[in-house]
Amino acid sequence: MKKVFLFSILILLVSCSNDKEFKKAYNSISTDEMRRHVSNLASDEFMGRAPFTGGEELSTEYLKNELLKLGFEPAFGDSYFQPVPMVEISSEVNNPALIETTNKKHEFSAPDDITLISPRIKERIVINKSEMVFAGFGITAPEYEWDDFSDLDVKGKTIVVLVNDPGLYTGNNDLFKGKEMTYYGRWTYKYEQAAAMGAEGILIIHETEGAGYPYDIPRKSSITPNLYLRSENGNADRCLFTGWLSAATADILFADLGYDVDELRIEACKKNFKGFEMNSSISLEINNSFTENTSKNVAGILKGKKAADEVIVYSGHWDHFGIGEKEKGDSIYNGAVDNGTTMAMVFEIGRAFINTGTKPERSIMIFFPTAEEQGLLGSLYYTENPVFGMDKTVACINNDLVLPIGRMKDVMITGYGQSDLDDMLEEAASKQDRYLLPDPNAHTGMYFRSDHFSFAKKGVPSLYARGNCDSREFGKEWAASQEQDYINNRYHRPADNYDPESWNFEGIREDAQLAFELGYKLANSDTWPAWKESSEFKALR
Repeated sequence: MKKVFLFSILILLVSCSNDKEFKKAYNSISTDEMRRHVSNLASDEFMGRAPFTGGEELSTEYLKNELLKLGFEPAFGDSYFQPVPMVEISSEVNNPALIETTNKKHEFSAPDDITLISPRIKERIVINKSEMVFAGFGITAPEYEWDDFSDLDVKGKTIVVLVNDPGLYTGNNDLFKGKEMTYYGRWTYKYEQAAAMGAEGILIIHETEGAGYPYDIPRKSSITPNLYLRSENGNADRCLFTGWLSAATADILFADLGYDVDELRIEACKKNFKGFEMNSSISLEINNSFTENTSKNVAGILKGKKAADEVIVYSGHWDHFGIGEKEKGDSIYNGAVDNGTTMAMVFEIGRAFINTGTKPERSIMIFFPTAEEQGLLGSLYYTENPVFGMDKTVACINNDLVLPIGRMKDVMITGYGQSDLDDMLEEAASKQDRYLLPDPNAHTGMYFRSDHFSFAKKGVPSLYARGNCDSREFGKEWAASQEQDYINNRYHRPADNYDPESWNFEGIREDAQLAFELGYKLANSDTWPAWKESSEFKALR
C-alpha cells in the first residue's frame, strides 16, 4: 500500500512538472521573434522568394539555419533540404487570340481579355480553329449524380466552363455542398478533367465571387513563369493550352452567340442542363521557353522519445512570386502575409516545443514546402516521397494568409467539420475565451488552396485554422473590411509588405499558442484524430 501511495505521488509530481513546463513553453511564444522572421523573409533582400532564383537560395538557407538554431535535426537524412525536380515554363502569346463565331471575328488580347498558357514542354503551340464547346461547370461527379460532359463530344476541342460549382449560385445545400466549394469547383480540377476528357484546351469564365479573387490574379499568373513537377512525358497528359476569359470578354463572346452569361450560369446549375457546341472556333499561338531545375522543400525534426516513427507536421509554404510586373513603382512580391506570418508562427511553435525542456513522445516536424503558389507542388511531392509514411503521420497543422490585425475572438476553421481536430482545437480555444467559426467564405475553396490539402488527399487529418473574423477591439465588420482590403489591394501584389508600425502580432501569437497546445497534446498521447463521417476523405484512412 505504501509503494502504491508513493508511486501515485511520483506520478502527480511528474504531471505537475510537465504542466508547469508546458505553460512556460506556451507563454514563451514571442511576437518579437515573429517580427524578426517576417522582417527578414519579407525584405527586398529575399527578392520575393521565388523558386529557381537567388531568392530561393537566401530563403532556404535562412530556414535551414533557423531550424538548426532551434535544435531541430535535418529531416532528410543529413540534410534539411528535399530536392523537388520541376520544370519552369514561360508562355508568350502571339497576340491576339482569335475567336470566330458565325457572326463575327473577335480579337482578344492576352492577358487583359484572356489569359493563355501552355503546360506542355513544347516550344511552339499552334491552335488553328479549335472547335469550342460550352460544358457547364466542367464537372463529372457521380456521387452528386452530375455529369456536364454527358452526350458532349469534347475530344480535340476547346471547352469553356464556369468557375466554382452549382451549389454556390443556387444557395441549395442539397446541391453539392451548397455555398461551400467542393474540389469540383477548383480550377485545378477543371483543368484535370478537361485533359481526362481529351480536350485540346480549356477556358474558365472568371467571376470574382466564384473564383475568390479578382481577374487580376490569373492574369498575373499567366505572365509569370509557371512551375510543374517534372514528368517523363513532358506533360503530354495535360491540355495543350489552359486559360481564363475575363467576365467582360465572356459577356462579349456569349452575347454574340445569343446568350447572357449570368442567365446561362443559372441554367447550368440545373441537373437537366446540357452543354452545347458553340459554333465557334479559337485560334492562337504560344511560344514556350522552359527550364528544368530543382527547388527545395525545407524541414526539420524533433524526434519523439517513445514513438519516434509517428509525427505531427506543422507546415507553411516558403515561396512567393519573386520579381514581376511593376505596380506603383514596386516589382518585388515580398509575400509578408503570404506566407511570412505563417513561417514566423511555425518557428515559434517549434521553439515552444524546445522550451518544454523534454522531448515529446511522438516526433514533431516543421515543414516549409516550395511552390505552393504554383499548385501545392512541394507538399504534393513530399506526400509522395515522405520521411514519415502517411499512415504514421498523425496530423498536419497548416496555415496561410494569417493577417496581423490583433487579437480575435474567433478561430476560423477553413474546412470546418472535416475531422476530430476541430473538437480538439475547441477545447484549447475556450481557454483563450474564443469560439470556433466555420469559414464564412467557404465558397472560395481555400481548403483546396494550401498545403494541408496534399496531406488530406493522402488520408491525413489536416487543420487550417486562424483568428480572422471577429476582432476583440473593433468587431466583425472591421475584421471583414481588413480581410477584403488585403485581398483587393495586397494579395499576390508587390504591396504585400511588412509594416512594423501598423502590424499587430498579438492575435498571431494566440493562434500559434493554440496550434502548439493542439500539437503538444497529440505528441504526448496515443490519440489518432479521425475524419468525420461526412468527410470526403474518411475512406482514405
